Amino acid sequence: MASKGNLAFDEYGRPFIILRDEDRRTRLTGIEAHKSHILAAKAVAGVLKTSLGPKGLDKLMVGPDGDITITNDGATILKEMDVEHQIAKLMVQLSQSQDDEIGDGTTGVVVLAGALLEHAEKLLDRGIHPIRIADGYEMAAKVSVDHLNKISEKFPIDPKNTELLVKLAMTTLGSKIVNRCHKQMAEIAVDAILAVADFERKDVDFELIKVEGKVGGKLEDTMLVKGVVIDKDMSHPQMPKTVKDARIAILTCPFEPPKPKTKHGLTVKSVEDYRKLKEYETKKFEDMVQQVKDAGANLAICQWGFDDEANHLLLQKQLPAVRWVGGPEIELIAIATGGRIVPRFEELNKDKLGKAGIVREMCFGTTKDKMLVIEDCQNSRAVTIFIRGGNKMIIEEAKRSIHDALCVIRNLVKDNRIVYGGGAPEIACSLAVADVADKISTLEQYAMRAFSEALESTPLALAENAGLAPIHTLADVKSRHLKENNPRLGIDCLNKGTNDMKTQNVIETLNAKKQQFLLATQLVRMVLKIDDIRLIFTYGTLKRGQPNHSLIEKSEGSKLFIGVAKTCLKFPLIIATKYHIPFLLYEPNKGENVIGEIYKVDDVTLASLDKLENHPNLYERTLLDVDILENNSGEPVKFSTPTTCFCYCIHKFRPPLLEMPFISNYDSKSLSASSYVPPGNRPAEALGNIWAEIHTGYSK
Repeated sequence: MASKGNLAFDEYGRPFIILRDEDRRTRLTGIEAHKSHILAAKAVAGVLKTSLGPKGLDKLMVGPDGDITITNDGATILKEMDVEHQIAKLMVQLSQSQDDEIGDGTTGVVVLAGALLEHAEKLLDRGIHPIRIADGYEMAAKVSVDHLNKISEKFPIDPKNTELLVKLAMTTLGSKIVNRCHKQMAEIAVDAILAVADFERKDVDFELIKVEGKVGGKLEDTMLVKGVVIDKDMSHPQMPKTVKDARIAILTCPFEPPKPKTKHGLTVKSVEDYRKLKEYETKKFEDMVQQVKDAGANLAICQWGFDDEANHLLLQKQLPAVRWVGGPEIELIAIATGGRIVPRFEELNKDKLGKAGIVREMCFGTTKDKMLVIEDCQNSRAVTIFIRGGNKMIIEEAKRSIHDALCVIRNLVKDNRIVYGGGAPEIACSLAVADVADKISTLEQYAMRAFSEALESTPLALAENAGLAPIHTLADVKSRHLKENNPRLGIDCLNKGTNDMKTQNVIETLNAKKQQFLLATQLVRMVLKIDDIRLIFTYGTLKRGQPNHSLIEKSEGSKLFIGVAKTCLKFPLIIATKYHIPFLLYEPNKGENVIGEIYKVDDVTLASLDKLENHPNLYERTLLDVDILENNSGEPVKFSTPTTCFCYCIHKFRPPLLEMPFISNYDSKSLSASSYVPPGNRPAEALGNIWAEIHTGYSK
């Protein structure tokens, strides 16, 4: 069999394949576009699949700066990945949406979406229209959500008896790095939510819960503080370390003499001038400190810093102070202590002071790291979860785990209906959807059966990650579902000897599971409706800041700047003719890696660009692979996978053009291109002259 391509290596030693007849490829449309999108989505889902469940594996990610992240949290994994494919980005956003709305189930929703697309691909191969598949998936999702409502149970929430809530939180924490002390972490999460929950409104104010961490100690040293913990200490080492019955002045104004808002200068011409200036500053410092003392405050917390002179004066006046406290922390302290944030010293009075039973400084280990704890606050609902751990990585993962547990308990306060985990809801819904599909006579029945099979991807992944035989285990549990009519039967990942998830106390909130099904279905419907790829790589006068960029901006169609990129292969980019026009000659592996910009465009903009470039008579719109260097925010992309774009190239060029100087990054302000003449300034015969000089087969 003849080879379809050649293996080559770039200058960094990275392998790539040069496909034959690449220059004759057309835009990816129809079934090819669908398969390209599905392949990208399946790749993302495949990364997360092994991280699902209590026996799921962690992923180690190294950031651009060498920072290490180890986690099995789906949203965090995808957030840390440099994903450039547009459909793969939708999968990342899907996981983030689940995290923002529910806070848990971020891995499961991506795995389900990947399975739905994988089964959709098989239906596409059988000739079923993508819209009919999408409609069938919508019908199946509705059946699934109705069945979830049917098998759900009410979960009793009793602030005096938290045992059941702790078991629910333990389900969430069971697959995390903190699982060796997950009962303690679950109790902390439950106590924190119950401290701030408003059961009348069925709401939880997350603003009142602060999660703080400090390297050192072990996870078992994590504690819940009924108050606020801030990573600061007293501004002077001789100030008292404990302030009882604290009356706190919360200031956003600095301890320094007032300065004009406009530009100004101050000239000191003599010793007397300097003495007067020093006296003025000292008096202002004393006045500020006295105003705080007169208001009745015995502790000042300031958003800004102050110099050594002000610090020494505060010590002399016996007024303990804390400086450089961030904005969010200032707001939390104000909420917790019932104080008001004061922007000017003149506005301070005793009614605006915050109150706390005790403010104390904590010291850790031999490093003498210090933190400030504000306890017995006027508003007792404000709490801080203070996490300890052996290194920064463990603390960050513990924070993510605690966040998931907090979200689950919050969701239960809002809606106290639950289903049982371990893949039990997916199996029950799969059977329900398959049963309904058998009663439908239209083409959507195939999509509904595909949805039913896709739901089984979750219990299959759970079984596989737990070291069980996935197909045998699933078949056994499904048969028991039908025989016993028990929707609580799931995968026994922890080998406890029972498949009843109620007995194992494996619990999930109904809202989280419904959201998973609905979000995954919405994304898949969106992907199935996309049958075209329109990314354009511009390398010359159409780039931002170049003479013809306005032609893209003024196009009636839609256009979106994606980022700066360079071609994976080298190409000759030259500046030719007396009008100094840039041309990219289609001669792979000769010239430079060309730097340009990627735009996402619609058919209207693409048609206008085709007309501008006289495609296909002169320029030919060709598919090229490029590496993205910067995203649309200008941030560098350290690790990029090749992105396929269209590029307007010259295929039929005159051979002497290859002897001209090659450039990698066109700029009309550079010396070689400084005399560029825009199309509107050229004579009528210019076009024919240009292409007679460049093109071997030009025809008007």
